[in-house]
Amino acid sequence: MTEQGVADLEPLWRSREQRAWNWYDWANSAYYTTVLSVLFAPFMITVAGRAAGCGNSADDTCGKTVDVLGLHVAAGSLPFYLTSFATISSAFLLPVVGALVDQSSRKRVHMAAFAWSGSFFAALLFLMHGTQWQLAAVAVVISSVLGGCSLVSYYAILVDISTEEERDRVSSRGWAWGYLGGGLLLAVNLVMVLAHDAIGLDKELSVRLSLLSAALWWAGFTFVPFLRLRDHPAQDLGPGAGRLWDRSFGQLFRTLREMRGFPMTLTFLVAFLFYNDGIQTVIGVASTYGSKQLGFGDSVLIATILLIQFVAFGGALLFGRLAARYGAYRCILWGIYAWMAIVVLAMFLPRKNVVAFLLAGVAIAVVLGGTQALSRSFFSLLIPRGREGEYFALYNACERGTSWFGTFLFGVVFQVTGSYRPAIVALIVFFLLGAAFLLRLDARRGIQEAGNAVPSVV
Repeated sequence: MTEQGVADLEPLWRSREQRAWNWYDWANSAYYTTVLSVLFAPFMITVAGRAAGCGNSADDTCGKTVDVLGLHVAAGSLPFYLTSFATISSAFLLPVVGALVDQSSRKRVHMAAFAWSGSFFAALLFLMHGTQWQLAAVAVVISSVLGGCSLVSYYAILVDISTEEERDRVSSRGWAWGYLGGGLLLAVNLVMVLAHDAIGLDKELSVRLSLLSAALWWAGFTFVPFLRLRDHPAQDLGPGAGRLWDRSFGQLFRTLREMRGFPMTLTFLVAFLFYNDGIQTVIGVASTYGSKQLGFGDSVLIATILLIQFVAFGGALLFGRLAARYGAYRCILWGIYAWMAIVVLAMFLPRKNVVAFLLAGVAIAVVLGGTQALSRSFFSLLIPRGREGEYFALYNACERGTSWFGTFLFGVVFQVTGSYRPAIVALIVFFLLGAAFLLRLDARRGIQEAGNAVPSVV
């Protein structure tokens, strides 16, 4: 008698988990857009400036200082020092967190615990008012570090819930959901801040409520992946000695030594370090370039920020489709070439030409989501199985620990030339270096060396 086959339900389980996984991109993006990218810095400058005696203006040119652990820090520089400190701290902490994640079969629990802890500290930003900036300074550092820790577990889960063939599509959809979720809440918050009088709110209260809403959004939507994802057993990493904490540090040092045995993985990390720094810098200085060099007011800049968020949603999905046909490696290279063209064209944007500026924003948005999403999925193919947490921690450390190089170059070129136009085009060096290292990378060899199956297209 012929034995009746049993249907393989694993693809259905993976699809269900992939949809749940997308929701964490949706959840945490609200914090990074509403808080870190738009509202926190100018409001912190206002509150700290008031404490320093600068009055109620948010003008960051006020030279008066506040005391930070005995150091005299200009009120206008305070939020940038705080986020830089969080970035540097994360670069040291994340590899240890990654090593701990790899030892665990409950990555979703780690992700959610870090997320809820981070959202708690983010919610404390609501208490920033009057001249009270100290608690918010501590809160933004801790919430930023915890957010990075949650992403280590989140990225590691990608490998558990998708095959090598599915990785680009899943990562691209997650990134697209992140832009959509972050953009929707940001749009609501900007309306609330700009139209605060019409809805009967004080402007500062509207900002504080917006900061609080991002924390609640982050915490609330994290329940979706926490409840719907499954626990996956940790891979057998071989014998280890000592306590879990000792093994985590030992594993970190072994990984740094063993990276020489995965030269293609190391090559990609170096390439990512350069081109991602260029991307982050372009995004970070775009509003300064638009206001100071091109003469646009807040309304145009805000419209451009929202445009980038929503167009990037489509850009991430577009690059996911292109990767399915041409491979992630080629699409990342094409994206880098597009970034080179963008910074060159940005140098020649005419002053106060809104249409040209918005078109530049569209171009940025299309390649922004795609290059970031595919970088995440392509790197996952270069990681030895069972080491996802630690390698993604190194990936995040490269992203966070070196993201000041581009802004430093931008500032130096502006100081030398007195113009933001050569400063923006100088950023092409990061994309040139990123492309140069990527061109030295043999994608198939790297995937095979890591012990993963090579997708049909790379």
